[in-house]
Amino acid sequence: MSRICFHGAESTGKSVLAGRLRQRFGWPWVTEYGREYAETHGTDFTMDDLLAMARGQNEAMLRASEARPPVLILDTDPLMTAAWAQMLFDHAPDELFAYPKADLYLLFSPDVPWVADGTRFFGTDEARARFAAVAEEMLVRAGVPYARIEGDWEEREAQVVEAVKIRMPPAG
Repeated sequence: MSRICFHGAESTGKSVLAGRLRQRFGWPWVTEYGREYAETHGTDFTMDDLLAMARGQNEAMLRASEARPPVLILDTDPLMTAAWAQMLFDHAPDELFAYPKADLYLLFSPDVPWVADGTRFFGTDEARARFAAVAEEMLVRAGVPYARIEGDWEEREAQVVEAVKIRMPPAG
């Protein structure tokens, strides 16, 4: 099983493209637990909230992994929660780096227009650039492989499909 994780700043097309990948290939998709958490508990986060989100995300990933699909699409994982912790509290606890890692991270650049949705925080160009840099720092700190996804929506989708096809397990 190959796990592909969508990673990066807010409003960069991660969830939309994860859904399209699911539609295209029929692979299971683990959605973003943090969004569900924020919609239920609000967005005035504490570090304990972020740690709870990471645990919830990991539990969802483990449940989806039980079916052993050839590819599992992760809308996010605890490394993205580490980026949130760094952005909000200037500290990313080691606990967030202890969870299982994806086989490939797709790092989305913030070079598309921002769309506010009620749960997003960092909408200025400066904040988006900082969040993108912090998200990449978390991948580097964890020592995981990643591919950068950038450009317009069509280019992003093509880059995602290409990166995933390279990582797909052989049929059979």
